[in-house]
Amino acid sequence: MASKETALIVGVGPALGSALARAFAAGGMAVALAARKTDTVRPLADEIGGKAYACDATDEDQVETLFAAVAKDLGVPDVVVFNAGTFSIMSVLETEADHFEDSWKINCLAGFFVGRAAAAAMKARGSGTIIFTGATASLRGGAKFHNLAVGKFGLRALAQSMARELGPENIHVAHIVLDGVIDTERGRAMMKDAGPDGLLAPDAMAGNYLHLHRQARSAWTHELDLRPWAERF
Repeated sequence: MASKETALIVGVGPALGSALARAFAAGGMAVALAARKTDTVRPLADEIGGKAYACDATDEDQVETLFAAVAKDLGVPDVVVFNAGTFSIMSVLETEADHFEDSWKINCLAGFFVGRAAAAAMKARGSGTIIFTGATASLRGGAKFHNLAVGKFGLRALAQSMARELGPENIHVAHIVLDGVIDTERGRAMMKDAGPDGLLAPDAMAGNYLHLHRQARSAWTHELDLRPWAERF
């Protein structure tokens, strides 16, 4: 039996995913980091004493294999974060069907695979937290952002349906709207005039994910929006 809580983060990159891993580890949890290739996350796993796993979240079999491996190695996850995503800014007139479908698979279908596997494992135990990372595009489709918006709209609907079904099973399902640009090299290039407070700081964001997991069930948050104070909304 696992001696401490387990966190599984699916979609670990150098910004938010890495900050989540560090935050959960600092919170005393065993952390499983999943990305398409383990070599991208193994150094971080070694740093925090976690474990790296390779998983293409758009592949149903790989997701099921991931959850089985994590349960065996670290225990059934107490909190699962679906943090995978992709987007490209382009005209709908320039978008080919394969590109559109691939974006939907990563932003939405993968979330279904991960959410379903998490729900099955947590229902058997009788508790858990599932958190989906959304975006401004979860709420409105901007010009040339259809590839992101369609998948994120679907992911938000999935989170709402799962929350209503699984709440009575003591499983907290939450959706986080990231309404802003994350502080990364790419983000700083996009928002050259944003200033130090105009970008979403990964460490600050990660603290909110941990807070959601720690909430008492008498005051659960389903949807949380995070944005820099300077972001207009």
